[in-house]
Amino acid sequence: MKYRHEYKYVIDARQEAILRVRVGGILQPDIHTGETGAYVVRSCYFDDCFDSCLNDNLLGAEPRSKFRLRYYGDDPGTIRLEKKSKINGMTYKELCPISREEAEQFLSGAYPTVEPEMPQLKQRLFTEVMQRALQPKTIVTYERAPYVYPGGNVRVTFDRVLSSSNDTERFLSGDYLTRPVFPIGQSVLEIKWDELLPPFIKETLQLENLQWTAFSKYYMCRAVHL
Repeated sequence: MKYRHEYKYVIDARQEAILRVRVGGILQPDIHTGETGAYVVRSCYFDDCFDSCLNDNLLGAEPRSKFRLRYYGDDPGTIRLEKKSKINGMTYKELCPISREEAEQFLSGAYPTVEPEMPQLKQRLFTEVMQRALQPKTIVTYERAPYVYPGGNVRVTFDRVLSSSNDTERFLSGDYLTRPVFPIGQSVLEIKWDELLPPFIKETLQLENLQWTAFSKYYMCRAVHL
């Protein structure tokens, strides 16, 4: 299991404009962004009846983990079940593709059958969701502009227009009512890397001038409905 560093900074529109110009001069846009330079990320997060994941986020407890269904854009042709874990300030993500039928079962509050012919990771993730009695809680939607650098497996992303919805049964349709979470012009800068963040990236971003934050999109999107 390879854990990664993940730093987050809440920035305003002026900071984003400046940083994107700087980043665009040294990193390449992710190949999946297309002409717009960004794509929409849609995630449905799960929690148990005690809201353990929500409370772990609030308390900063470690180790902790959370599950989500995710697809990109408006076409749920490729849906993934993801488990994101955090320990000692570092993150690790496991994921497996699932069918639309399996996703619909999760979203209805049921659990797909674990079949012996399934890949081992898929069996394990399905089993853990069932053992923890996780249920869909909230939809997190935002627009992401990602940049990449192969050395150190670096990703620099700008996430904006964050919104939340409790209409989890309509997650796959993309047609659900949302509530904005960010103030106008606010976004989140995320920097992820493996062992080493190349110094020239750190210097270009001037991270010492930014305010680090333990920001959780899941927590923020749940909080607006509490």
